[in-house]
Amino acid sequence: MELIQSLKWRYATKKMNPNQTVPHDKVERILEAVRLAPTSSGLQPFEVIVVTNRAILEKIKPIASGQEQITDCSYLLVFAAWDDYTSERINMMFDLTDDERGCKSESGENYRNMLLSKYPPRGHEVNFQHAARQAYIGLGVALIAAACEKVDSTPIEGFDPNALDELLNLRSRGLRSVAMMPLGYREADKDWLVNLKKVRRSRENFVTEIK
Repeated sequence: MELIQSLKWRYATKKMNPNQTVPHDKVERILEAVRLAPTSSGLQPFEVIVVTNRAILEKIKPIASGQEQITDCSYLLVFAAWDDYTSERINMMFDLTDDERGCKSESGENYRNMLLSKYPPRGHEVNFQHAARQAYIGLGVALIAAACEKVDSTPIEGFDPNALDELLNLRSRGLRSVAMMPLGYREADKDWLVNLKKVRRSRENFVTEIK
């Protein structure tokens, strides 16, 4: 019930209070929730870039159509997906799993080899799009975690990813930006959306049960 109440409380905050800072420990819990998010084959094919540098935020703002949350927030999370599934990246994650679990398994090695045979040949754009969908899982987890921490947030897709990639030097790291999420606190008296009723389709028009 507490989770549902937190989701009812959250909304895509349009005006954040630039004078109210989100405590560091809350941000760390949100980031840890993202780190623990599920991803396809457990590959975690995305990273989160945390931006607090005010000069950088000012440069990001025009890239994002002047959205004020970019510069009013305490922290800006940028979700950046792998630009490709390479053999090196796939092996890195399987080697990490083996190290953490202290053993190799036949089924794990068979699965590794299956991914190595299928993923890299698909091409970088197909692989990037797949990785980007995993990043959106992380974004969803981040939105829920922020709501549970009573921290306001806004999912943002409305930006020029090529310009953001260049500004943050992401392509040199094999990453491409897919979404941003400012973290802050609502400035309720200046946010037109804050008091509007949350509108969602009814359960009957949203959930189909097949029994």
